[in-house]
Amino acid sequence: MSTSWSGAPPPAPSPITPAGWLRVAWRGGALGLVIFAGLAVMLVLRLFERPICGQRRPVTPWITQGVCRMAFVILRIGHVERGQRMRERGAVVANHSSWLDIFALNARKRVYFVSKAEVAGWPVIGWLARATGTVFINRDRREARRQTEIFEFRLKVGHKLLFFPEGTSTDGLRVLPFKTTLFAAFFAPGLRDFLHVQPVTVIYRAPPGADPRFYGWWGGMTLGPHLLKILAARRQGRVEIVYHPPLAVGDFDGRKALARACEDAVRSGLPVVPESVA
Repeated sequence: MSTSWSGAPPPAPSPITPAGWLRVAWRGGALGLVIFAGLAVMLVLRLFERPICGQRRPVTPWITQGVCRMAFVILRIGHVERGQRMRERGAVVANHSSWLDIFALNARKRVYFVSKAEVAGWPVIGWLARATGTVFINRDRREARRQTEIFEFRLKVGHKLLFFPEGTSTDGLRVLPFKTTLFAAFFAPGLRDFLHVQPVTVIYRAPPGADPRFYGWWGGMTLGPHLLKILAARRQGRVEIVYHPPLAVGDFDGRKALARACEDAVRSGLPVVPESVA
């Protein structure tokens, strides 16, 4: 499992010490227990929530938020936010740096992720994504109409769909150009007049003395070693979520203009990239 963006390779990870393996064991065990206990509760609640409320999901997203908040407590990674979460109906777009983004963005805001279809088949992650209401899409023009219809339905029932317009994850120190394809769905006649899009910047602060890209997950990195590195860390950093003012879709001429405005807002929240890793 890896991502497609390739930047400067990170330094080779340090060997995990015996104390580090102890942290892997207790943090990993606690995290797994919280995730799967939350999943079990969610699946039971959905047996009642689905027939009564359909896609509105008024209860189960609170389980997701609780699990994600507990993940940062277990990992001892700080989680702070700035700005106001959007109250209007619409979507959220953010930069993408790591698998940790899923926890970071779900911890404070009720969102439903839009993900590439192959994620549905990933072990564990795929199960969790399906259970939490992720929208899976195929990058196939022939399915564009059907996917737009799914977006419209989910947005009209009040779901805030979140997607990563960069299309891949990075080292966390930059924002790649936004792909504009998915923005087209917001301009459907039944949506354009009331939808808003909130740009969000996700900033990772590395542990003291660590490489600034410590939490980034990119290029040929696989999930296992990256997860072990974070679980084993004696000192942790923090993640900051910056909520920018929502943008009204109706104020823009088309998807390219909206995507550009969102990209500018997300990039404006990111710290300056150090020259040594730019």
